[in-house]
Amino acid sequence: MNHASEEQLAALQDTLLRMSNLTFSALQRAVQALNNRDQPLAADVIAGDCAIDQLEMEVDDRVVRYMATRAPIARDSRLMLAASKIASSLERIADQATTIARNVLALAGEPSLPVPAPLPHMAALAAAMLRDAMNAFVDGTEELANTVIARDLEVDQLNHLVIATLIEQMMENRASIRGGVLLISISKALERAADHAQNIAEEVYYLYRGEDIRHR
Repeated sequence: MNHASEEQLAALQDTLLRMSNLTFSALQRAVQALNNRDQPLAADVIAGDCAIDQLEMEVDDRVVRYMATRAPIARDSRLMLAASKIASSLERIADQATTIARNVLALAGEPSLPVPAPLPHMAALAAAMLRDAMNAFVDGTEELANTVIARDLEVDQLNHLVIATLIEQMMENRASIRGGVLLISISKALERAADHAQNIAEEVYYLYRGEDIRHR
């Protein structure tokens, strides 16, 4: 591989990692805003989404330019495909962080409703899945990618538990219904964020093993 190609690939990876860091931060800060009922922090998460959108477009632009100028084959072709799909999944995780932040703002006018105990664990799992999926991408470890995929089931189960808990609370106290619906939306956003982290892990597995496991 010539020096120019190496520079392009390094720039692509750097853009993906910057996007990943911003997305990871957005998800963590959105959950922090929920835990602390921090409206300014929630508003800051929403405002930061534009930067992540821009990075997604930058990744796609770098992929197109590399494909057009380098005519990649085999592994490099898989890398271009994976990079574009990973960027798309990161952008969608950032969108879920924005959804959480918007619901935090909406909760400000609602009667105080305790956050179900499984929800913080669910949030930590989703964030860890994202972190590990991107570490697998950087390190080329499909084994780590596989562990991310396996953890998605636990997030799904926690989501069901959170929803069941909130429905029970809403049935006992009608004044908590709107707040409960907002918390259910937050739980679903975390579940979707985990789904997208799983998608990233599947792309990493495909990149390094050449095997598509999305629908296994």
